[in-house]
Amino acid sequence: MDAVELYHALLGAYGTPRWWSDDPYTVMVQAVLVQNTSWRNVEKAYGEAGGRLRPEYVLATSAEELEALIRPCGFQKAKARTIMALTAWYGSHGFDAASIHSKPQEDIRGELLSIKGIGEETADAILVYAFHKPSFIIDAYTRCLLSRLGLSFADDSQVRTFFEASLPRDASAYGWLHWLILDHSISVCRKKPCCSSCRLEGICDSGNRQGNV
Repeated sequence: MDAVELYHALLGAYGTPRWWSDDPYTVMVQAVLVQNTSWRNVEKAYGEAGGRLRPEYVLATSAEELEALIRPCGFQKAKARTIMALTAWYGSHGFDAASIHSKPQEDIRGELLSIKGIGEETADAILVYAFHKPSFIIDAYTRCLLSRLGLSFADDSQVRTFFEASLPRDASAYGWLHWLILDHSISVCRKKPCCSSCRLEGICDSGNRQGNV
């Protein structure tokens, strides 16, 4: 199996997934907030914020006020610091997503990785969903799924090569596949996988092993 076959198998099972958000700043903030927590907590924080999680608010508020606002997501001190630094970085580019998109991808990635609290997964999520740059997102769900499919890689650089070598170099394809893997992993390929309801059963090395549901 290559990445294209996996993409079409998941697309056939789940249909075209939703995009994260059309607003680049929302993507950036939520990409930080979702670290080490559930999406439900991110939605709770946004609901309680009542529209305040915007650049003008973040730049004008205190760290303590921002921490209180994002408390449902946990690690609020570290995340508030990262969000404030990320907002300042976005401001240094005039809050202009199109201007950032016009820059070389590796330059943008390097700038994002220089911000404390932004690792490779978060940087790649921002590149794909906020700035439409093709940098495949590798997370724990992706590693687990590949392993269960019987695909072995020494490190994330090999995982990246697996995806980027066969998929078209297109941010939409990368973003959709990442979201499909996320949906599949949350609904079916969980810690204890529900193999009996898996649409990848025919191509999965782990399907129907003893102990699976």
